[in-house]
Amino acid sequence: MEKQDNDIVVLAANREKAIVKTSVVGIVTNIFLVGFKAFVGLVSNSIAVILDAVNNLSDALSSVVTIIGAKLGAKQPDKKHPLGYGRIEYLSSMIVAALVLYAGITSLVESIKKIIHPEAADYSTVSIVIISVAVVVKLLLGMYVKKQGKKVNSGALVASGSDALFDAILSFSVLVSAIIHLIWNNVSLEAYVGVIIAGFIIKAGIEMMLETLNDIIGKREDAETTKELKEIICAEDAVLGAYDVTLFNYGPNKNYGSVHVELPDNLSVDDVDKITRKIQTDVFHKTGVILTGIGVYSFNTSDDEAAQMRNAVQKTVMAHDWALQMHGFYADTEKKTVRFDVVVSFDVDRKEALETLYGEVKTLYPEYDVLIVPDVDIAD
Repeated sequence: MEKQDNDIVVLAANREKAIVKTSVVGIVTNIFLVGFKAFVGLVSNSIAVILDAVNNLSDALSSVVTIIGAKLGAKQPDKKHPLGYGRIEYLSSMIVAALVLYAGITSLVESIKKIIHPEAADYSTVSIVIISVAVVVKLLLGMYVKKQGKKVNSGALVASGSDALFDAILSFSVLVSAIIHLIWNNVSLEAYVGVIIAGFIIKAGIEMMLETLNDIIGKREDAETTKELKEIICAEDAVLGAYDVTLFNYGPNKNYGSVHVELPDNLSVDDVDKITRKIQTDVFHKTGVILTGIGVYSFNTSDDEAAQMRNAVQKTVMAHDWALQMHGFYADTEKKTVRFDVVVSFDVDRKEALETLYGEVKTLYPEYDVLIVPDVDIAD
């Protein structure tokens, strides 16, 4: 476990460095773009270009917040927070989303004012060139930041990268409106382009906020993650099945989890201990998930009657659409007990579903004591 802890520290440190480096690149680039666009906007009296500069400024501030969040989130666990400070990054992402949303609302208000009280814009060839360069720079920056964000699993960086790519498209629309103005001097689309830009900024801010809110509340793990974990666990020769995968997220790349594995009933405690420890090690090194608990289901290996009961009960249980899975079945034909778990859909009343299953299994085997554990459909 000591080596595992050291690996976690190293991975966290490398991730923090990557986030800080990428964010610094974003800050420097956006500050340059703010200066260029603000100059062009003021000289040409273009509200669209000025708002584009404001948007770049909010991007720079977002990168600062991302750095602060990464630094605080990388703090080592302590007595007060034994599972670390990783969730701070979600708070920083929420602040970034709020900054983007504020910039969008402010831009919308200013653009509407310009529509009501229009002012003519005056572009020069230099202005067109500067805006064109800004489009290319923003496009390259967005691709770089998004790629790094996916690489280190940083929601804030991915959002910033996507926002930058979108900014490139919006800046291109400003460029088009400027060219139209130069060709047809009586056509001014400045304020209207400003409204479009503001709308997209507001949309991006809301989407970022909702995504971060889902991370804070806790959301269903994607099917690919669950499938990968089960494949790693079931690769162990003695493991007959893996069920009830539950993951607890304490920040990006900081996942703890638990699982139930089905093992033959003829294994010793020493055998089980070796198997579960190997599973923990394999899962961590291949996925980064730390399994803090591995429960064990016992599988009948030498009782033909129990095997027949398993088939009969499974057929009865799975006849219901709301019964998504049955596992952990074990029958003691001597003590007349049977137990199993059922994953129940959210579309049915759990109490009624359990009563139905109890009644049906007791009808099949009235002399048996029945224990049914209803599981929640938390993973695909």
